Amino acid sequence: MSYEFAWLDYRKGVASRAADLLKKIALTGFDDAAATDKDILFSAELELKRASRDICGQEAVFVRDEAVSDGINIVFDKSLGLPEGAYGIEIDGTRITVKASSACGILYGVFRALALIRTGRISEKQITEVPTSPIRMLDHWDNPDGSIERGYSGKSFFFRNDHLYVDDRTREYARLVASVGINAVAINNVNVNDIATGLVSGYDRKELAMIAKIFGDYGIKLFISLNFASPMSLGATDTADPLDEGVAQWWKKTTDDLYKDIPGLGGFLVKADSEGRPGPFSYGRTHADGANMLARALAPHNGLLIWRCFVYNCQQDWRDHTMDRARACYDNFIGLDGQFDDNVILQIKNGPMDFQVREPVSPLFGGLKKTNMMVEFQIAQEYTGQQRDICYLIPMFKQVLDFKTYNGEGEGILCDLVTGKGLSRACGMVAVSNTGDDPNWTGHDLAAANLYGFGRLAFDPTLSSEEIADEWSRLTFGYDDTVAEGVSKMLMMSWPAYEKYTSPLGIGWMISPGHHYGPDIEGYEFSPWGTYHRSDRNGLGVERGKTGTCMIDQYNEPIRSIYEGLDTCPDELVLFFHRLPYDHVLKSGKTVIEHIYDSHFEGVLDVEEMIGIWESLKDRIDELRYKRVADRLQGQLRNAKEWRDRINTYYYRHSGVPDKQGRMIY
Repeated sequence: MSYEFAWLDYRKGVASRAADLLKKIALTGFDDAAATDKDILFSAELELKRASRDICGQEAVFVRDEAVSDGINIVFDKSLGLPEGAYGIEIDGTRITVKASSACGILYGVFRALALIRTGRISEKQITEVPTSPIRMLDHWDNPDGSIERGYSGKSFFFRNDHLYVDDRTREYARLVASVGINAVAINNVNVNDIATGLVSGYDRKELAMIAKIFGDYGIKLFISLNFASPMSLGATDTADPLDEGVAQWWKKTTDDLYKDIPGLGGFLVKADSEGRPGPFSYGRTHADGANMLARALAPHNGLLIWRCFVYNCQQDWRDHTMDRARACYDNFIGLDGQFDDNVILQIKNGPMDFQVREPVSPLFGGLKKTNMMVEFQIAQEYTGQQRDICYLIPMFKQVLDFKTYNGEGEGILCDLVTGKGLSRACGMVAVSNTGDDPNWTGHDLAAANLYGFGRLAFDPTLSSEEIADEWSRLTFGYDDTVAEGVSKMLMMSWPAYEKYTSPLGIGWMISPGHHYGPDIEGYEFSPWGTYHRSDRNGLGVERGKTGTCMIDQYNEPIRSIYEGLDTCPDELVLFFHRLPYDHVLKSGKTVIEHIYDSHFEGVLDVEEMIGIWESLKDRIDELRYKRVADRLQGQLRNAKEWRDRINTYYYRHSGVPDKQGRMIY
């Protein structure tokens, strides 16, 4: 299937002065680089050639090891002492100089310099950018048959018909994500099926090595998701007990063989003892037992073992109010702090539930003090519009990263904990990918802002949501201030709008089970998944304070007291932590029922405003993309109205309280 180039389409045009910079390019230090660096440097050189051709109409004049005064100088020099992936950019009149001590730094610096040129931001300045997160990762949930679990932009471009597939798009993908600093990718679903189990033991090994090589050309480490019970599934052992010597030896030999063919492999990703996945619990072992066994097979190869903490009882009794899924991640892992090997990283979802439009930050980030951690986000929009509704998630991610955990000394900002400032070990940020084989990669053209934004934020979390939105808009739609301002406004409106017309005040889960799109207020209410809002004629919410499940006690002070007190708990999370009557007055001055009514009407109005903004840009955007987004926006409006009417009617019938403004509630 054909593909577009997203924000890397250099044919969109730039300011004429900026284009002149691409006519002459000097490369210094490239020819003397070590063999391990040359492939990445070559990718940087190819990018410059491509940009000069597309922007200027002809390829730049390239010179080697001599500076130019009116063009671009790219200087690879290990003696500069810049950290891995870091780069410096100097803009001086008619000259841009990019310097780095690592090949990845050169690659990232080239992409950044080209972005500055394309957006016309080439006034005299000096920039030094150092990647904040050691690991900046994407997790794909692709299956060998070509389907993607929670995929909303077509089928997999890694798998077809139960086999790995490699073509030009594989390289275009690597180029796309490397342009925002992604340096690790897991290509297969964490819910590993029987065919994918063979990825570690010979399944399409040639193609796997090809993907690893292409990724390596762009500074990306390949990771493989594992089935914890692989030795049993493949018939090599009759157990998957992590303390069984035969199991450990099987994993060691299998891993050694894998690294012979793919020496640059990053490591393994594992989902175990979760939602029916096998794991160490089956043998009376701990998560540390299971993770460390695999990590020791990886250690001789400098590989990493990433262990997901999404572990909870998915067979709960809705009648039992003492059970609380929100407690599970903390309860399962806090007692293991300090027991994991140094090359194990715990991958922790940003919230304690499951990628809802609003959740508190997982308390496990504040609890672990001796364990490597990664924060896991989701840009696939599973519960936030599925790339049909616009929902720009970077503002949410920023709030998570800025959260004060009070882990140890000081405020314990979460961003510090996952970027190495709190722990001097392996750590980073990961997002569940939102790409598929649709021509525009993400189904909804504006959903690509989440992919771009995650990469930029993982590289530099000091960037604001507004900066990222503006940057992406200009790179994607071209050199037009009106378009950039309009699209950026739509993006910044979208997460609050989606929250308004879906589930109120942090409660979540009023969504169609299984499908996870559209309203179904009681769809999960009597299910075994532990996702309840417990609405009745008196009120709604789950009491997680001292008179309830005590989940609030998992947070450190002063967060614990803030969430415990109704006068201090933030409105946007109050129903997550407390059960309240409909007439409870929020900090906004509205009652709970008034907030429910008002927010759902406001959310629809916000979508209508976004449609108006998009329609005003019709003559400034190419017809194909204009129509694609316009069609999605009309679908979003229908969706928002359905949410509004079902939610408001449901709570009117439960509470008996009419809308003060007399709006239509059925």
